[in-house]
Amino acid sequence: MFRIVMIAAAMLVSTEMAIGHESSSPPPAPKEDNTTMPQVAQSRKGLVLVDPKGMTLYYFDRDTTGDRSTCEGKCSEKFAPLAAPNNAKANGDFTLITRSDGTKMWAYRYRPLYKFHDDQAPGETHGTDLELLWHVARPE
Repeated sequence: MFRIVMIAAAMLVSTEMAIGHESSSPPPAPKEDNTTMPQVAQSRKGLVLVDPKGMTLYYFDRDTTGDRSTCEGKCSEKFAPLAAPNNAKANGDFTLITRSDGTKMWAYRYRPLYKFHDDQAPGETHGTDLELLWHVARPE
């Protein structure tokens, strides 16, 4: 009977150690998610910045502060901000800006980047406007 009690106690202690070990270990650190980061691509009109799907990116002349986007509300329905996940990290000339709603977006040299809703295929550049406020984003 004593042997059975000792075996049961040993099993209990080893089970508690295994459970305690798993719960006391820190969770793995989240990996940086730069899969949404803009890229440089060759187009018929030269080098342009594109999203990971190859869609042309634009910048807005009224974004002048370097730390925020001025395209909100109706503007962001036509020109969608290039969203970045919360754990994305700036990399070289590609920086991050926090929008007024708390979401992050990509920027190039602190200039927010946008996608135009009428561009349906990679290489299209329908987002340049007649008032010359929106421009195709290009690497400098």
